Amino acid sequence: MSRLAVIVAPGSRGDVQPCIALGRGLDGDRVRVLAAERFRTLVTSHGLDFAPLSADPAEVLGSDGGREWTEGRTSATFLRGLRGALAPVMERLLADVHQGAAGADLVLAPTLGFLGAHLGASLGVPDVELHYQPSVPTGAFAHPLVPWAARTGPCGRRLSFRAVDAVAWQVLRPEVDRWRERTLGLPAAGLRGPRRTETPVLCGFSDAVVPRPKDWPSRVHVTGYWFLEAPAAWRPDPRLRDFLASGPPPVYVGFGSMRPSEAERTFAAVRTALRRVGLRGLLGTEARADDDDLLTVGDVPHAWLFPRTAAVVHHGGAGTTAAALRAGVPSLVCPVFSDQPYWGDRVFRLGAGPRPLPLRELTADSLTARLLELSGNLLFRRDAQYVAARLRDEDGVARARQVLRSVG
Repeated sequence: MSRLAVIVAPGSRGDVQPCIALGRGLDGDRVRVLAAERFRTLVTSHGLDFAPLSADPAEVLGSDGGREWTEGRTSATFLRGLRGALAPVMERLLADVHQGAAGADLVLAPTLGFLGAHLGASLGVPDVELHYQPSVPTGAFAHPLVPWAARTGPCGRRLSFRAVDAVAWQVLRPEVDRWRERTLGLPAAGLRGPRRTETPVLCGFSDAVVPRPKDWPSRVHVTGYWFLEAPAAWRPDPRLRDFLASGPPPVYVGFGSMRPSEAERTFAAVRTALRRVGLRGLLGTEARADDDDLLTVGDVPHAWLFPRTAAVVHHGGAGTTAAALRAGVPSLVCPVFSDQPYWGDRVFRLGAGPRPLPLRELTADSLTARLLELSGNLLFRRDAQYVAARLRDEDGVARARQVLRSVG
């Protein structure tokens, strides 16, 4: 009998695309994706149902709280910024999630506010956590948001995960507990939050990039990435096609969502650095700044574009990092916040790129030095291609589907 699987995706495109790929793979189930309105066409074009979340990621990141969130340089300022960014939109986000999950037989959600646990308890259906970065306690490494805890030994590393969960819950608890009581008909979850020790976890990343710790319980499944392929009917803009054909592979440079003032300063430095090193470039921005060796591009599927580049310079989002590794091209990660420094460190430790260059430290001079390293060290390409070969042998969606068939 067909189930209705509801996937909660309250983030940017990098969060939504893996959910679409996962949803497409759930053969025999109806799938509804809850995401920002801007992603409606993206979701429905892949044959999935859609329900809107009125809290748009651009609105959240562009707010005063969002700026504090993205500019926080410590775990404490990051979590304080999280509250400042989400508190103004949390009430309507929770209302939208409740409405969108109506009739669900299975709820799949990230750890934000542990929404899946609350919805599952209210509806009397199973829930599954979706993890885009390591978030289950282990003694093998520290939580991605608390890298300094790596020096504290196995107990301290394990504690770093519990500490992040505890603080993140306290940050959102006032709004979520009111929602539980007034809307879901559940008692407040209280200081400790909902019980999640038996909840299945799907980790949408690869064992080739993050080796599975031996102390993770059997309920945690490292499936491999959930890649969304470029639509069969998709064709590149003639400008892009002609540019790629007119010379050697370019370096792609893109940093996800940026405020206009930041983008102007950053891409000015990027243009200068590319010219100094003598590299052709593709800039992931809507602003036009084209010349013979530089082209600006908007929305282009990374799965199509990245294999046609010489290297990728990016912000270190989980999805962009995965796409670059799968393409087998070297990466320079310029992280901003959240788990991005973690993914930059993983790229470096895998040998697929140089040490990360934080975006706030990016200047024409600093980027010139990194581009010389990125383009001059052939070992980066060799190691990136080794990782890519392992990723091509995986089918993360098929593995996740196998796990979900046993849930409920």
